Amino acid sequence: MNIMDFNVKKLAADAGTFLSRAVQFTEEKLGQAEKTELDAHLENLLSKAECTKLWTEKIMKQTEVLLQPNPNARIEEFVYEKLDRKAPSRMNNPELLGQYMIDAGNEFGPGTAYGNALIKCGETQKRIGTADRELIQTSAINFLTPLRNFIEGDYKTITKERKLLQNKRLDLDAAKTRLKKAKVAEARAASEQEVRITQSEFDRQAEITRLLLEGISSTHAHHLRCLNDFVEAQMTYYAQCYQYMLDLQKQLGSFPSTFLSNNNQSSSTPMQSVTAPSVLASASASLPSVSNSLVTSGISELKSSSGSRKARVLYDYDAANSSELSLLADEVITVYSIPGMDSDWLMGERGNQKGKVPITYLELLN
Repeated sequence: MNIMDFNVKKLAADAGTFLSRAVQFTEEKLGQAEKTELDAHLENLLSKAECTKLWTEKIMKQTEVLLQPNPNARIEEFVYEKLDRKAPSRMNNPELLGQYMIDAGNEFGPGTAYGNALIKCGETQKRIGTADRELIQTSAINFLTPLRNFIEGDYKTITKERKLLQNKRLDLDAAKTRLKKAKVAEARAASEQEVRITQSEFDRQAEITRLLLEGISSTHAHHLRCLNDFVEAQMTYYAQCYQYMLDLQKQLGSFPSTFLSNNNQSSSTPMQSVTAPSVLASASASLPSVSNSLVTSGISELKSSSGSRKARVLYDYDAANSSELSLLADEVITVYSIPGMDSDWLMGERGNQKGKVPITYLELLN
């Protein structure tokens, strides 16, 4: 037998099998043929797998919407992912807002109250934008990727084996139908042999499918660990945002009430005359926990001299970069001024550590 004859016979056999399955399936739908039912355990496993796939897809898609609300950006990222290329880096919304605020603050003048506040708010928004990027990256690796791997990997394998099981079941029932219709002994013997073979193939495929489906419980356990990672990433993100905004609020102090009092002044008072030091002094005076030494000659004397003073820290402060010094509430540090330093800051020293510290976090000691 040559290869061509073999291929022709194989195609004929495949066509015959397909036709037999189609006839059996149609007769089952019309109620004209009996159907071998799967055992209850296997049916429950199939139902659990379908439920897992359905909700995994919904959770995955909605998580993507949460992390990236812009649908166009999601489509772009999807296209680049399919092309196995890295999407171009762009500012996210908090970073873009922060940059606008910083640019506006510089335009209005860093020495003005509003300009200074805008710059501080802009820097905080950019920090939130960075935290947002970290949340997206961490969630994609630890949460979305495992969910996607299940949908595109494990469940596709389950679907393939389930389809094979369906075909084996149709072959078995078609063989049973032919056995019932067999009249002569020779035809009955051949049909009985066919039923035994198809029954064996069906049982073997049912076992393979069952083993795969029982792995869904392990999938749930794995996704639970991934869910914990996602919650931890969100907790870190929101804690960072809260701390950033808390620090910003402490730096701004009572800026809103100061602006309101400025608006009530006569029109002969130019807005540009309200500088950051005067706003900070007013803000500090309005906070009961801040000592009046911040708004008296203490700061001025310290800035105009080359000496140093002891200061008590009023609030915890996390350094934004290497030029700043992190602070703990109630600790005592040494502070001094250097020429050209921003009016809102002093240099602080703790042992061999030193860096810039915001004056609104300090109470000068005698």
